[in-house]
Amino acid sequence: MITTTHICLLGDSIFDNKIYVPDGHSVHEHLFANLTAPDTASLVAVDWAVVNSVLRQIERIPEAATHLVLSVGGNDALYLQSSVMGESSDSVYASLGKMKVAIATLEHEYEQVIGKLRQIKLPLTVCTIYDCVPGLDDAALAGLAIINDTITRTAFKNGLDLIDLRLLCNDPTDYSEVSPIEPSHAGGAKIATAIMRAVSGHAAAARIFC
Repeated sequence: MITTTHICLLGDSIFDNKIYVPDGHSVHEHLFANLTAPDTASLVAVDWAVVNSVLRQIERIPEAATHLVLSVGGNDALYLQSSVMGESSDSVYASLGKMKVAIATLEHEYEQVIGKLRQIKLPLTVCTIYDCVPGLDDAALAGLAIINDTITRTAFKNGLDLIDLRLLCNDPTDYSEVSPIEPSHAGGAKIATAIMRAVSGHAAAARIFC
């Protein structure tokens, strides 16, 4: 029996990046071009989405979906950078403590989203937040490492496949000239290829793609 693949993309502008590649293809378009009919891909991800807003996206997952791919957390990181990371502190130790407390809500929300997606009982792949964005400073990199720990820990705990965008999008050309925090045409092509590899076969244990 022939099984049709229907990939559903959830999350933020990592997938919903069309307006940031006016002269190129979005991740969704790259992915669609890699598929052979009747296989298809649906874009449910929304630009500027945060982790807890994915719960609303779940309601729009097509009934025909066979694979789910989630990339979210970058906008939550931007919020933490503008709030918590701007606070004064007496020591690095105290700063790390504040950061840990600040991401407790994010950790809970991310685990809640993963729990809801797993209830759908479809193969689920998640993505880390990339950290080779041009102009990113050392403090932001340190903050992203803490948030990415939540993503990878949750993925491995639940036996999910993981696309590590930190290793995948490792060149300045992978980022949009319109907005450096979004994938470019080239970066989108890399991400689409990694998604294709992830959905090509589902293993019992977590796999990492980059």
